[in-house]
Amino acid sequence: MTNLSETADITDLTSLRDALRAFAAARQWQPFHTPKNLSMALIKETAEIVEHFQWATPEESLALTPEKKAAVAEEIADVLMYLVQLADVLAIDPLTAARVKIVKNVEKYPATEPVLQDQS
Repeated sequence: MTNLSETADITDLTSLRDALRAFAAARQWQPFHTPKNLSMALIKETAEIVEHFQWATPEESLALTPEKKAAVAEEIADVLMYLVQLADVLAIDPLTAARVKIVKNVEKYPATEPVLQDQS
């Protein structure tokens, strides 16, 4: 991707992956996009999300100002992009991996009936 207008074509994980490939290729960054480097960048960006919520109460974390929400959105974008790049380098389909993991989670953590409080 070399043109900002091309971002409108990013509508799913595959097109995001392709745009990130093109972006890195245009800058000759592929040699640096190893699982080690991408996972380190991913954890750094994830920590930047955490910084926005450090010391906030649960209520404050749910009531972000528009400016704070925009800043968190940028960090979420960074995390998503590094995660997609890491999955690409490792030839892992993130949606397939998520589907498999959800099935495992359903088996590991079965739903329970809600506990009804005594109304007396």
